[in-house]
Amino acid sequence: MLKNAFLMLLSLAIAIGGGGASVWYALRIQDGVGAIRIGQWTAFPDIGTPAADPYSKARVAREGVLALGRAEGLSFVAENDSAGDQLKRECTYRIEGGFPTARFWTLYAADQSLGVVDTGKARLAALQSYEVLRQPDNSVVISVGHHPMQGNWLLTDGSGRMYFVLTFYDTPIASSTGLSDVSLPRIVKAACNA
Repeated sequence: MLKNAFLMLLSLAIAIGGGGASVWYALRIQDGVGAIRIGQWTAFPDIGTPAADPYSKARVAREGVLALGRAEGLSFVAENDSAGDQLKRECTYRIEGGFPTARFWTLYAADQSLGVVDTGKARLAALQSYEVLRQPDNSVVISVGHHPMQGNWLLTDGSGRMYFVLTFYDTPIASSTGLSDVSLPRIVKAACNA
């Protein structure tokens, strides 16, 4: 009798613990259900629409973000550089290449909760399309790091993991047909302090 009760409690603990862990994992990874990947960048194009999958809806509810609808724009998140290494605040990076057509875009370095990395200087912690210097071919090179750099510079501070969040507003790539031939900028690690 006691053996049966113990086995039943053990089964329940495994089922509840395993189920909870699998849901937590599905909501934490950037390559989840409904995700599209372009280079190092991942987006959930259906996240703000009625067609969003249950995991995307749960992600929005858990993080408390205001999801953009298809007609409004699309957010991409990068957690690795072009070599596949995790992005770290103690490293310097170059984000280089062309940006897809959009009325406006923003780029910022984010922490685990995808909020802006706390640098103490909010003005330097994000960039937007109207303030960047462009190359003759209309591409953009953005330096990311602790110390001021010439050209476009995005400040990061501290240590630990970080993400880049690139959001396009009023863009044709938000429609399902616009994603087939989109290229996004590369993230190249320049150096690391640690």
